[in-house]
Amino acid sequence: MRELLSKLDGLGRRQFIEYAAKSALGVSVLPMFNNMVNAAPAPAKGKGGKAKRLIYLYMAGAMSHLDTFDLKPGHKNQGETKGIKTNVPGAQISEFLPTLAENFDKMAVINSMYTETGAHGPGEYLMRTSYKSIASTRHPSMGPWIQRFNGRQNKSLPDTVLISAPARHPSAGFLDPSYSPLPIGDPNRGLENTDAPSYLTENSFEKRIDLINKFDQKFQKKFKNQSVLAYSDFYSQATNLLSSDELKAFDLNEETKEDRDRYGRSSFGQGCMLARRLVENNVRCVEVTFGGWDMHRDIYEDRTLPSRTGVLDKALGNLLKDLSDRGLLDETLVVLTTEFGRTPVINQNAGRDHHPGVFSAALMGGGIKGGQFYGKSDEGGQSVDENGVLPADFNATIASALGLPLDKEIFSPDGRPFKVAHDGEAVTALF
Repeated sequence: MRELLSKLDGLGRRQFIEYAAKSALGVSVLPMFNNMVNAAPAPAKGKGGKAKRLIYLYMAGAMSHLDTFDLKPGHKNQGETKGIKTNVPGAQISEFLPTLAENFDKMAVINSMYTETGAHGPGEYLMRTSYKSIASTRHPSMGPWIQRFNGRQNKSLPDTVLISAPARHPSAGFLDPSYSPLPIGDPNRGLENTDAPSYLTENSFEKRIDLINKFDQKFQKKFKNQSVLAYSDFYSQATNLLSSDELKAFDLNEETKEDRDRYGRSSFGQGCMLARRLVENNVRCVEVTFGGWDMHRDIYEDRTLPSRTGVLDKALGNLLKDLSDRGLLDETLVVLTTEFGRTPVINQNAGRDHHPGVFSAALMGGGIKGGQFYGKSDEGGQSVDENGVLPADFNATIASALGLPLDKEIFSPDGRPFKVAHDGEAVTALF
């Protein structure tokens, strides 16, 4: 064990591991004991995907397409948002996104997304998994799918990290606990429960681990199924992480004040900086959630749309700059999405309501051709006019960029077959 072990008391370690395990397994591991899941796979062969890593930025609450990337200048539905030029001739985006306008050559914006639901929970679940939520099965999000097909990449760090994710996040779904993401609540605080009084020595900690293993031996011998083994593996991964020098990847204090200011001191801005640090340390997938987009009233007041877009612009714009400058963008797919759009017509409360008929999303880096709009909505931003893209198609495009097999079926514990993007078809024009 490394020197870090001497800084962690038993309670701090136990809280961290229990928290990670509960996040992975839900309330308890016991319901899983009767279910067999797929064994660890051999790495899958890619199908031409260029991306090796994924940064997934989720705008929770439904980001307005007309006030970000799908402008309708001169139309009554446009509202107060004006357009500005980008670094790509002829392309305009919202005036609230000046940093992204300078980096539009790195962006492929889809203005023809549409979905089947206008409710936040089902919409978020569908966007993250490609499947409708059902009572009998919880489907995996993209990070665990990547690990399922390609195997584990890191010995110490997790393959997937969720930053500011909601409690209802699908996480690893029906896959076993070893595929579970590591949750980070506040990027400014990093991994918590890793600092403690120094009275727990390395020798004391090892004795405690040995005692735990002795208690577990009888149970593990009696219940030799994949679920029990997976839980033990997950526990081992957590203890390995706590003793690893790579924990510093989670510490934003390693960054300069000036660089932290560039991203913005918001939780989302610092989350994007942490995502950059983690992919630099070979974490395969980082998802950052940014809420507050459910703007039913006073959408143009400073604290609503201008505030949210300002945070997004600063964080994502500087993330793209840094990934590009460090030679990481070509192999890192950056995703910007939301659950649905907002109504083109401003309501009586000066806001926009839920609108699944059409909305915008964007893909950047990872073999995606930047500087383009794909698909379009009709004249008033009400519905899809050309090249409609469903959540499953969007996820199939992500999976294709990552070289994942779209047609390979993985069976849930109850024997039902599922695919990484359901029946979605990749939008090949974006590559």
